[in-house]
Amino acid sequence: MSLENATYTDSPFDLANPTAYADWRERKLDDYPRQADELVVEVKDPFNLSQAKREAILARCSKTNMVVYKGPTGGAEDKRIPATLGAQFGLRNLDRNMGSDEDGVTALQVVNRQWRGRYIPYTNQPIHWHTDGYYNGLDQQIFSLLLHCVRPANKGGENALLDHEIAYIRLRDLNPAYIEALMAPDVMTIPANVEEGTEVRPARSGPVFSVHGGHRLHMRYTARSHSIVWKTDTVTQAAVRALETLLGSQEEPFIYRLTLPSGWGLICNNVLHDRSGFEDDSKKARLLYRLRYFDSIESVT
Repeated sequence: MSLENATYTDSPFDLANPTAYADWRERKLDDYPRQADELVVEVKDPFNLSQAKREAILARCSKTNMVVYKGPTGGAEDKRIPATLGAQFGLRNLDRNMGSDEDGVTALQVVNRQWRGRYIPYTNQPIHWHTDGYYNGLDQQIFSLLLHCVRPANKGGENALLDHEIAYIRLRDLNPAYIEALMAPDVMTIPANVEEGTEVRPARSGPVFSVHGGHRLHMRYTARSHSIVWKTDTVTQAAVRALETLLGSQEEPFIYRLTLPSGWGLICNNVLHDRSGFEDDSKKARLLYRLRYFDSIESVT
């Protein structure tokens, strides 16, 4: 799937079409959830969703690009749970990245061996705001993400979540030039990943915001202060600062904060998210399963 922007003159994301944007913005913000618990759908059988539960999940994703499911499976270490749940929404094209197992599912836990200990997701350190796979090639973008909690941390491990469409609205309302800058094809570059003198991944450039199918907004972003190169023009630098200010705001009503209990999970169209640092139980360490997809939930009919 290509990341190239299609022609989208009738789209709300066309900067030359303020009327379409105003109409979409009004619908988007109308009755938008203000509490994380409004995202929750209780699921009795994740292997066989009822039509009502499926529709409830799709409705929340349609509004906020994310949903939290409350499942009955507790601390079961069964990767079929999230995989089967995702498949019921047409999510099957997994990103089999270097951190995933052969089945494409990644076990997120503290790992002090091999190469994983050098990467923040496999430590108990906080992870700054990002979308998953921002370093992927433009033809392998992550359009949806599923996180399933087997065991939460003893303390900490909270996630913050922000719908990328809300981030777009906030920035466009501040200055449409920020959006134009962040849609440039070379606005954000992730330098090559070199391990012991070997290039594991080449440098990759791309936009922050892009549009697919004429109507679907996608975002690639990381708040990392190193291993990232932004364009140096004045507008881009101002746009990046504005986004950082938004993500650091304590007043933004649509930033949700939650900690997933055992058996709960997040299904989303790769929204912005972070994770606080945490402390593990010495006998029952934090474990989440992560599934990254090249599909989007919105594309499911």
